[in-house]
Amino acid sequence: MTSVADPIDPVTQEIVEGKLAATVDEMGIVMARTSMSPVIYEVLDFACGLLTAEGELVAQMNGITLFTGTFGAQVKALIARFKGNMADGDVLLTNDPYAGGTHACDFAVVKPIFVADDIVAYAINVAHYLDVGGSVPGSLAPNAISVFQEGLRLPGVKIVAGDVFSSELIHIISENVRLPEIAIGDLTAQIATVRVAARRMLELNRKYGAATVKAAFANLIAASEKQSRAAISALPDGTYHATDVIDGDGVTDQPIEVKVAVTIEGDSITADFTGCPPAVAGPINCARGALESACRTIIKALVSPQAPSNEGWFRPLTVIAPAGTIFTAEKPSPTGWYYEGSVHASELVWKALAPLMPSRFSAGSYSSLCVVYVSGKDARGQPFIHIEPQHGGWGASEDRDGANAVIALTDGDTYNYSVEVIEARYPLLVKRYGFNTEAGSGAGRRRGGFGIVREYEILSQDASAYCSFGRTQTLPWGMNGGMPGSANVLQVASAKTADCRDYGRAAHIDLSKGDVLRIVTGGGGGWGDPRKREPDLIEHDLNNSFVTEEAAAKAYGYHRRIAG
Repeated sequence: MTSVADPIDPVTQEIVEGKLAATVDEMGIVMARTSMSPVIYEVLDFACGLLTAEGELVAQMNGITLFTGTFGAQVKALIARFKGNMADGDVLLTNDPYAGGTHACDFAVVKPIFVADDIVAYAINVAHYLDVGGSVPGSLAPNAISVFQEGLRLPGVKIVAGDVFSSELIHIISENVRLPEIAIGDLTAQIATVRVAARRMLELNRKYGAATVKAAFANLIAASEKQSRAAISALPDGTYHATDVIDGDGVTDQPIEVKVAVTIEGDSITADFTGCPPAVAGPINCARGALESACRTIIKALVSPQAPSNEGWFRPLTVIAPAGTIFTAEKPSPTGWYYEGSVHASELVWKALAPLMPSRFSAGSYSSLCVVYVSGKDARGQPFIHIEPQHGGWGASEDRDGANAVIALTDGDTYNYSVEVIEARYPLLVKRYGFNTEAGSGAGRRRGGFGIVREYEILSQDASAYCSFGRTQTLPWGMNGGMPGSANVLQVASAKTADCRDYGRAAHIDLSKGDVLRIVTGGGGGWGDPRKREPDLIEHDLNNSFVTEEAAAKAYGYHRRIAG
């Protein structure tokens, strides 16, 4: 990946790039092994990266996809705030959604890396905290109407100065969160990761010199930009439009219409969100940093999905959006459930580009992370907060059926909990975990993937839940004659009565011992005329109980032959 005018030999360039990749991976291992929150060490709801002295991404571990584009914005905001006031041994902290971040629960820990008196790089770790205060346990009230209901914000502070922790800030954090021991444990784990990165970058600079390392950073970014522009140039010029509907904002269930115009011109691409509605009352808004990142996710999938991320891949991209919209919210608009809004920005760009790359870009998916917070007290009387993103069905592409039970577009390499961990850590019993074949997925020549059904029985006498599900009314879209997918829903079956209640975005659900929470995620949209689906594929689905004979007859016009 060496440019024509590169003064560095190709072997050195490759070694530097390998060291960057190894460093961010090591950061991830340290974080997973030392953090205290299951949402971090089991779900892997975090990401680590390295940036240049100017705040441009050069390496990122596989992690939360949506953090790909926020790293640079967050580091640049901190550079502007602390310019001339950073020293070796400092570690910075921010969780400000309006300064490149996402929501208050995502703490970004950043360390400037010095060689002599010069900053040569920045290391960053962004991780989701179980609780940062606010009006509800977990801090993400689905009906919040102000960021001030969403917990403690620390918009650019020095958590460590000269390798000494700020006792004042530690005290402030401890006194403002519901699970202080876990929060401080996760914070120290984050700081450990950026210190590891600093050691590795110092090793690299001692071996090759700061000038060589800086040049290698520039070469890496330039080479990726060149490849990105070449991939975009291969696509037909034009403007491609997409529209979608967000199913309510948590305060009301009124549908919210959003749209994008994606223009390809030569080797550049522009995503224009002009015409999207103003920021809504509820917390599904996202700020500009999350919007930029949502678009970058799709551009990366377009130009080179397998290559490591760095700033170069995104230089051909321009994102246009007026301030103060649902995708560019400003203080004090709430952003707690930002990923429920930003995923629609991702899917709009995805939907607009899908006809250009039908083998890679699928039909619509279940989209929403379908997160449910369950909190209360366990058998020892200790408070617990359980948070878990859920997997669902992705849409079909031109050549293959959709993926079953894969995490939503915003979350990348995150997982859900194993049954054993849930039952060991929380007063919950997992009664069912399997494919959502009852609701099915979008029929087509290639059918959508299946979502899941996951049931929790409440074992605690004192518990409640809240949730914010998208795609409860507006189904995942089909392509080229394919049928829409199925809906997401949270169901609560009461142990005391025979009723079963359905929820989409719910601010508070009282739970009694024996109640069953049933999380149902939707199936993806289909691709192509269902009547053209090959009989052997329909038989395969019938044999695996993915579809019933009645459903196969209705969707595909297929009737099994009776032997003999």
